[in-house]
Amino acid sequence: MVIIMNPEATSQNIDEVIKAINSVGLEAKIMEGAQQKIVGVIGDKTKLASVAIDALPGVESSVAISKSYKLASREFHPQSSVIDVSGVKIGGSEPVIMAGPCAVESREQLLKSAKIVAEGGAQFLRGGAYKPRTSPYSFQGLEVEGLKYLAEAREVTGLKIVTEVTTVEGIEPVAEYADMLQIGARNMQNFGLLKEVGKCKRPVLLKRGLAATIDEWLNAAEYIMNAGNPDVVLCERGIRTYETYTRNTLDLSAVAAVKHLSHLPIIVDPSHGTGKWRMVKPMALAAIAAGADGLMMEMHPNPARALSDGSQSLTPEHYRSIMSGIKKLATFLREENLIGLDE
Repeated sequence: MVIIMNPEATSQNIDEVIKAINSVGLEAKIMEGAQQKIVGVIGDKTKLASVAIDALPGVESSVAISKSYKLASREFHPQSSVIDVSGVKIGGSEPVIMAGPCAVESREQLLKSAKIVAEGGAQFLRGGAYKPRTSPYSFQGLEVEGLKYLAEAREVTGLKIVTEVTTVEGIEPVAEYADMLQIGARNMQNFGLLKEVGKCKRPVLLKRGLAATIDEWLNAAEYIMNAGNPDVVLCERGIRTYETYTRNTLDLSAVAAVKHLSHLPIIVDPSHGTGKWRMVKPMALAAIAAGADGLMMEMHPNPARALSDGSQSLTPEHYRSIMSGIKKLATFLREENLIGLDE
């Protein structure tokens, strides 16, 4: 439920509403609207049956939220959120690009990758220090050593760092070195992990599960937000369907759906979404045209020698070409006023 205060409502009026909500064991969250303040109610709204909320001074109306995800819904938070990650804003007018190798393989490989990523104009370096792989015999990552290389790359290039956390025990070390924590597709419904990153102060990039519905994905975001962390960015990375030509089926309709249902920013990963480097450019441009707030792409100095996901990794030349196309497309969309929601 959201309680809409009228424009003339005083701080005392709002305090009285919050007190009434708290008196029945529910939580209140205040949001600033364009013209008025909104008080969100978290919990079982039936407990408010004994409280005449609409009769309290300063209350304009109360509206029930139909979605099971409250904090992530646009009903609860009508204005689109902009997530600040160490000074980089995701959800604004400019697309944010995260690029780099699938895995941190060595100091030399990562620093070389970081310089290419930075020169191309991206804001984030991506790279896995912990790699949850399908086979236990595949390269599993350099772990803490890899995190240190990522931190060094940030010092050298100024890029922000996003990397995956795979276990509750791994949250603290990853948060020590990274600017943003990534929850991978396999862990989208690892609710214990979601709750713990919700207690962390780092922004979270939440990838869509292998076969997750949009509703399940947004409810996963709700776990993080309900635990206290509002800084969640969603990432569409393809879902598993009957199609076998591509690694996954990239669901670009999810961008438009999420923009309608939620205030959270959404980026797209065309590398995992297709599994083929040749398809990354058209899908990256399509994602930006669809309204995505950014992209996550895999780029390796030498994809043929990559320890993981070489077939979907861009060469430095292909990466630069895509970045040039993205800049031109984003400028066109902005100048033609094609960015944003049409209500």
